[in-house]
Formats: sequence, structure tokens, C-alpha cells
Amino acid sequence: MGLFTLSEARSELERLLPVLDEIVALRADAAELAAGGSSLGGLPEFKAAQARLDELLESVQRTGAELKGFAPLLVDFPSERDGVPVLLCWLEGDRSLAWYHRADLGFAGRRPL
Repeated sequence: MGLFTLSEARSELERLLPVLDEIVALRADAAELAAGGSSLGGLPEFKAAQARLDELLESVQRTGAELKGFAPLLVDFPSERDGVPVLLCWLEGDRSLAWYHRADLGFAGRRPL
């Protein structure tokens, strides 16, 4: 997949927010089901949650975005700023795309857009 402009990445994130919210909720359900003794159910419900999580995570990756973390959820959109490869960076809890970092620096190099 190619690079995202900031506008394209923000549009894609807007479309993905319901998916990302569902991933966060399902992740918590799966953790509770895996621990056992949950009112949510047992092994069949755990397997169903895992299958749905896999499906949702794959749908995020098909957009060209990169999943960099699962807990917390971290999604990067490959881009470029002033000719430098960067990743437009969304972290669980954010409601918009407001950060980036150079591709060679990683999360520690995050800066506001």
C-alpha cells in the first residue's frame, strides 16, 4: 500500500473508529473469558471473541494502516512530512489523528501535528 496524506489518514481513521472501539471492547471481553468464571460465558464465547478480533484486526490492516500495539491499541498510517518518512500515529483513547513520529524513531519520537 502507498502513503497516506494527512487528510486521507484522518478520513480513514474516522471510518475506523467504530472498528477500533469494538476491538477495545472485545479485547476486554476476551481477557475476562480467558480468565474463566465469567458471566460472559466460557470457551465457545472466548473462541467467538477471538475470531471476531482477528476479523477486525485484519480489516484495519487491509486499509494500509499498520497495527503496532494491541494493549494499548496503536495504529500508524505511513506518510511523509517534508520529504521524511513518518508515521501518523493514533493511540487508543485518541478521538482524532493528532500525532506523528519519524519512521526511524518510533513511538518515543512522537510529536504533535
